[in-house]
Amino acid sequence: MFNISDEKRKVLDTTGNLLVIGGPGSGKTTIALLKARHIIESGVLQNEQRVLFLSFARSTISRVEQHANIVLSKSIFNRLEINTYHSFTWAILKSHGYLLCSKQLRLLPPHEASARLADYDKDVDKKLEINRLFKEEGLVHFDLFARMCAKLLAKSNSLSILISETYPTIILDEFQDTNADEWAFITQLGKKSNLIVLADAEQRIYDFRGADPARIGQFIATFHPTTFDFGNENNRSNGTDIVQFGNDLLTGENRHKKYKNVQFVYYPIRKGSAQLILLKSAIIKACERLKCEDKQEWSIAVLLPSNSLMLAVSDFLERTQRFTNGAILPHIRHEVAIETAGPSIAAVLIARLIEHGSTKQCKLNQLLIDLCEHIRGRRGDKPPSKSDLAISESLVGYIKTGKIRGTKRQAIIDECNAIINNCNSLEYTGEVASDWIKVRELLLDASSDCIKQVKLDANYLRLLHRGSILNSSLSEIWRRYDNYIGAADAVKNALTQEHFATSTKTWTGVNVMTIHKAKGKEFDEVIIYEGSFPGQRFVYNEGKTEQARLNLRVAVTRAKRNAIIFTPQVNSCSLL
Repeated sequence: MFNISDEKRKVLDTTGNLLVIGGPGSGKTTIALLKARHIIESGVLQNEQRVLFLSFARSTISRVEQHANIVLSKSIFNRLEINTYHSFTWAILKSHGYLLCSKQLRLLPPHEASARLADYDKDVDKKLEINRLFKEEGLVHFDLFARMCAKLLAKSNSLSILISETYPTIILDEFQDTNADEWAFITQLGKKSNLIVLADAEQRIYDFRGADPARIGQFIATFHPTTFDFGNENNRSNGTDIVQFGNDLLTGENRHKKYKNVQFVYYPIRKGSAQLILLKSAIIKACERLKCEDKQEWSIAVLLPSNSLMLAVSDFLERTQRFTNGAILPHIRHEVAIETAGPSIAAVLIARLIEHGSTKQCKLNQLLIDLCEHIRGRRGDKPPSKSDLAISESLVGYIKTGKIRGTKRQAIIDECNAIINNCNSLEYTGEVASDWIKVRELLLDASSDCIKQVKLDANYLRLLHRGSILNSSLSEIWRRYDNYIGAADAVKNALTQEHFATSTKTWTGVNVMTIHKAKGKEFDEVIIYEGSFPGQRFVYNEGKTEQARLNLRVAVTRAKRNAIIFTPQVNSCSLL
């Protein structure tokens, strides 16, 4: 049962701009939904007007929607629009972007943008190229959404009025994470609409994308809101010391203290993946604990500091370990929240092979073009290595001249030729899953690292929960044409739509993800694990200690019942 304190009741009766501050699980989202209900039930909204709820992540939106279905009746829910910043701003740009650019606007999705921008090491150069792509080609990078929408609202008073008349009240979740462009957009929204801001300065973990500690103060100075502070009220993990540990962590007062439902495990360093044995044992015990409670739906999060460690842990959980003493650690079924760039580009490459192979028209140059895009863009926001760029440049040179130097690079050409010939020789049946796997497996025998990486990334596509989307898209094409013509574009469209779709996923069972991916989610139990190498540590740079405190606090406070933190015995985490 949600506890409505006196401070929360005041929120419901206060009009104008509001700032609601509170720690993890303090009830900010719930009171915002109740506030939306109060506004809708009061009858102040006219026909077609709605309350708008904006947040950053689709996973957060999913949780808010699920909570809204509990808190709000269906008639009230229909007057509340819950959306992400990206989806909301892209809808504005699609309809009104012609005011800013003479070109027809087209989305530049992240997996394509990473390949396009791979040559630019410096942020300033990358931003110049993003702006050039917008002006000269009409390609809209995600980073431009908020900035361009702010310009639109500043330039067009009629558009500003239209939005404010549609959404007279706008709720802004996770406000502490807004960057400068999003703040500029919010400033424009707030000129004609009432803003209700939900924030926790201590959950600010996106400084790398421009979140600013001064943002909450800027909102107060600009909009003079009535402020409500829920402090350390705790509805998520009530009866535990989880939030108290998280708060003490920020000040260093957690050292040498014991906390109810927060456990520390100092594990011994072992060779290779063997040091993950204790982690896997802890996950199995947590599963057994929750199953014994007869919970129909239970959730565990395994949170890691880096993508590489996340994938290593996932691989270890996927396998069964058998020991000489007869003991067995069984396979653990789990979900992985992975970065999408590599699997997405790999999906387009395979779709193109299927498309052209189904009409016996696979060509070497097209495969090399797609392979270069994967080499350059698979790491997402991180630039490709110098060696990867060199390989990509060599392959582009081969496309132009038909010449290439070096036996390893010649091997790439030879293996691509073999893949092309095999694709053209395959018999395609229209059974999408079967055809997809047959083409994907053609990459298996390659010795070249860049081709093997496509196969590896393609394997992770199933973890994106997009298999059904791709299957239905390609099945429809086969039914129409008896081949897969248009498959690559269909896959691109499916992946693009997924960026804007509100996820309805519920995080049940065992889930493996990075700490940043866990933001906005909650689980029955959380197991946080740091490795022994610099790139796998909570504190990997002494200059980033304060940010590490914020990250670890966010990780721990995702737990509703229990949190376990793993750190090496040797050189254990300095924060603990």
